[in-house]
Order: sequence, then C-alpha cells, then structure tokens
Amino acid sequence: MSEQNIISLTAIELSQLIHQRTVSCEEVMRAYLQQIQNLNHHVNAIVSLQDEDLLLQLAREKDQQFLRVSNKGFLYGFPLAPKDLAGTRGIPTTLGSPIFKNNLQAPDSIVVERMRAAGGILIGKTNVPEFGLGSHTYNQVFGTTLNSYDQSKSAGGSSGGATVALALQMLPIADGSDFGGSLRNPSAWNNVYGLRPSQGRVPSGTGAEVYYDQLPTDGPMARNVSDLAIMLAIQAGYDERHPLSLRDSPAIYQQSLEAKLQGKRVAWLGDFDGYLPMEEGLLDQSTQSLKFFEAMGCIVDSVKVQFNMSELWRSWVTLRAFVTGGKLMPLYQNPEQRSQLKPEAIWEIEQSLALKAIDIYNASVIRTAWRKELQRLFKTYDVLVLPSAQVFAFSAEQTWPKAIAGHAMDTYHRWMEVVIGPTLAGLPVLALPAGFHQGVPFGLQLIGKPQGEFELLQMGFAWEQVTPFAKEKPTLLK
Repeated sequence: MSEQNIISLTAIELSQLIHQRTVSCEEVMRAYLQQIQNLNHHVNAIVSLQDEDLLLQLAREKDQQFLRVSNKGFLYGFPLAPKDLAGTRGIPTTLGSPIFKNNLQAPDSIVVERMRAAGGILIGKTNVPEFGLGSHTYNQVFGTTLNSYDQSKSAGGSSGGATVALALQMLPIADGSDFGGSLRNPSAWNNVYGLRPSQGRVPSGTGAEVYYDQLPTDGPMARNVSDLAIMLAIQAGYDERHPLSLRDSPAIYQQSLEAKLQGKRVAWLGDFDGYLPMEEGLLDQSTQSLKFFEAMGCIVDSVKVQFNMSELWRSWVTLRAFVTGGKLMPLYQNPEQRSQLKPEAIWEIEQSLALKAIDIYNASVIRTAWRKELQRLFKTYDVLVLPSAQVFAFSAEQTWPKAIAGHAMDTYHRWMEVVIGPTLAGLPVLALPAGFHQGVPFGLQLIGKPQGEFELLQMGFAWEQVTPFAKEKPTLLK
C-alpha cells in the first residue's frame, strides 16, 4: 500500500489493517514521517520530533513482537504525538514555556499511559500556547502553529498543534485538552472533531492538587466521529489516582453510533439574546448550518436562557484564576522564572492573589445555579447548540482579538466567552465542523446532558453523514 493511501485511512481502517498484517508498523511509521517532513515546516504543528532512525526501529520492534503480544491494543503501531501539556516520559514536556524547554523529568500523564498501553508509538509532541493559556497556539519555545487551511490565520488553541496535524494527515488520531475551548475552538478552525468529556470521564492527571482542578479535562480529537469515539474509549475510565474520575465502563464508546434521531429537540442558544458580541457574519453563517440538524430529523428551536450571563463570567474569571494561579504560583515566586512568564500567565496569578475564600464560594454558587438552568432546558431539549467561537479565525500575527464588533475585550480570553458555559457545568461538548468563511473552517459546539457522551457521539455521527464539510481538504493536501 502506498504511503499516501496509508495516511488517508481512518484510524479504524488503519488499526484493522495493522492487526490483519496487511500493512506493517514500519510502513505506517515511514508514511507518517514522510508526511511530517513534507508539511510540518509549513504549519509548525508537531514539535520535539524524535530521531527518525529510532522511530523506525521502534516500529520494527512492534512488527517483530506482533505474534508474541496477545493483547494488542487499538493503537498498536500508531505514530502518536501527545499535546505538549501532557507529560511524556523520555520526550520533552515544555508546556510551551522557556522555563521547561529542556524538561525531560515529567512522567507520563494518565492519557499518555493509556495511549502507550493501547500500542501507540510516541514520535514527538503537538504544539501549544504557553501553559495552554489562550486559544491561539504560539510560544517562545517553538513559535506559532498556523491554520491548516490558511497559513496566515490562527490554528486556534490550546490544542492547535493536534488539530492541524490531524487535518493535514500528519497523525492518524490525537489527544487534546480543554479548559476554555481548547478542544472546541481549534477543531472548528481546522475542520476536525473534538470532544470535551464530562467532568471525571477522562482522568486528567496526578498533579499536586486533584480535587478542585476540575475545570480542565483531556479528550479525544479525530477526523471523523467513529475514530473520536474509539479514542474516548481508550482515554476514559476510572483511575484511583484521580478520585473524581468516573467508574462507568468506556466500552460503550466502541458500539455502533447509528441511531434514529427523528424528533430529537435541539436548542439554539446563539449569542444569548444579544449578550455576546459576534464578528459580523458569524452568527448568520452558524444559524444557516442548523439546517443540517433538520436534515437529520431533529427539531430546532431558538431558546433564551433565564440567567444573568455577566454573573457567569464573574464565576469563570474567579474559578479560572483560582485554579491557574495556584498551579503557576511557584514560578511567579521565583524572580528568574517570573521574568520568563507571558503577561497572560502573570495576570492569572495576580488575579488569584487578590481572591478571598468567599469569592471562591460565591463563584461556585453561581456555577451551581447555572447548572440548574441547564437542567431546566434539558427537560425539554436533548442537546444545546452554540457557536464554537465569537470570531472567525484571525491573523496568526495577533496575540488575541482586542475587540469584537466594536466591543473591547477586557481580558485575553474574553473573546472566547461563548465556551465557558459547558465548562462550568461539567457537561460533555462535541465540536462540529459547520462551514467555511473565506476558505477557513468554523464550527459549532454541541452540548449534551450530564454524562451523555454516547448520545452526543450518535448525533455527531449523523451530522457527519448529512454534511459536506469532510470533502473540503486543506490546499496543502491537494
């Protein structure tokens, strides 16, 4: 099989062929390394790429061990490049920070452990913004990751490297993570699928604090929904090191995603009745894409939430600073390291220094009331839909949008306010491709009921069948 045919396979097809020994792990590795050599210099998606001879040797060892390994996982022989926020034993974990540019001390994160256990071969990492802060992938260590469809535009972030590598067939499947849209925004801008799981579905780490650090989560990314579901099955599952992780069996995500969706009810939340500023044309184009839900047999209603959205933002800023500031505080307390922190990181830390215990409590009260409002909506609707961002992909030379439709953005993440709702509620969210603006993709976020990942994946699978977006490949692939 030719290298081009190998990298064009879905992850499910690739796994089947490897397990049938129709293609060797070495052939797969050569195909993907060649694609990386051909395209990565255009977009800077994969970083810390390991030595080619070493990687080919690891692939040959997989081939040699094939008959001796009784429990070969789905990812057996897959070239994988975890997000550079995930710890990887033996490969630098820089977090996009010059402070950690030579960091080889990080142990494997839980998702990386599971990727290795499923048979994957780590070839490097995918690029991120510094500490994952902001939804535009650039840092002082590796530079900027560029959009797979238009290299003058942002790839989004913080999982920007992962989505671009997927879109350009430099990886067969990928992992990402999401705090404030880090799976959803880059998926939208690169025409791939990403899933932010429910709180606790995918145990995200074994750091110094494992109880309050519940707003970010790891999750899968893929070029199609079936592959996405299989990757979730690999990532999900209880781990005793993460006490809030869920005990449900992840085997459900390996089942067929075909379902009858006739009569399912979809709530379109839009811009929250004018609360959120949107770039001109984005809301109209997003609304036009709702016709695909109708083609699936769903009923779509425009719905107003009964909630003070400015209060939700106050909760978000407080809780994000609480979590982020706490993590980064040791770096801030070291003058040499503080001088290497980007302004957005320093801002988060200094916000956290001003917080009182009552601020955290009140923010959690707001968060609780918000979840109750969503529970009210879910009594009528099966899923809720929002745009995945408030702007189309912007210039890669920008740090972040300073204004939208004449409204000044008062923080580095205010332009992504549309993503905070499901994060604060701990709900599963599926990022869906929804169309193109001046040749660059945009998307929607589909919010599911509590712990309703499987139903979301079923709806995403149906969306994939009725939409034409997969046919629109990046120019670099043509």
